[in-house]
Amino acid sequence: MPDFLVVIPARLGSTRLPRKPLADIGGKPMVVRVAERAKQSLAQNVVVATDSPEIQAACDEHRIECLLTSPNHLTGTDRIAEVAQLLKLPGSALVVNVQGDEPLIPPELINEVANALANNPNCAISTIATPITHSSEIENPNVVKVVLNRANEALYFSRAPIPFVRDESAASATTHLRHLGIYAYRADFLQAYTRLEPAPPEQVEALEQLRALWNGYRIAVHTTLDAPPAGVDTPEDLERVRQIFANSQ
Repeated sequence: MPDFLVVIPARLGSTRLPRKPLADIGGKPMVVRVAERAKQSLAQNVVVATDSPEIQAACDEHRIECLLTSPNHLTGTDRIAEVAQLLKLPGSALVVNVQGDEPLIPPELINEVANALANNPNCAISTIATPITHSSEIENPNVVKVVLNRANEALYFSRAPIPFVRDESAASATTHLRHLGIYAYRADFLQAYTRLEPAPPEQVEALEQLRALWNGYRIAVHTTLDAPPAGVDTPEDLERVRQIFANSQ
């Protein structure tokens, strides 16, 4: 298993669920719950990256390493790039981005995305996909789809139903894949990313990973059959996760 670092970008500004990282789940803030899950992976270190002194204080209280970063970052990837600079990571270091609203993320998924990047030296990024089993998800723009090449690298990500099934008789030969928002990066790519202009397809689809593809970077995709539990985007999601933690305790 390769050495890797987990970085959890967290900010207080959230339109659908204000102050989301500090939402209480079983007596601990959500960002702390995410970090605790990440610590169950094989990561050498787990760091929260935030622009909020409140989030930093919550992490300090629960002995989670936290770095205060610039409030001007437009994306979580930019925030992680600053962490790579602050920690003076070598260019070859592997950094896994775990979203701060995934308190149920399976630790094994974190290991898998790091492993996928380590096993694909020609790729700058790795990520995870899972087969779509419900046809309604294929048409749902909130479900991001990905199409792979024969080397299991991403050809394109889209909110549209890709690949489009033109002939229904061929439908059974097609497996639509849902993209899961967990990434591993090489540290030298993170520094390059901060200098890349937003790409036209990225702006149209509102999908940050298209900036890398547009600029010629390769993305390895590991396909898992076990879809992880959904993250927390809404108050209803938060109640669902709180109930899961209550039942487990």
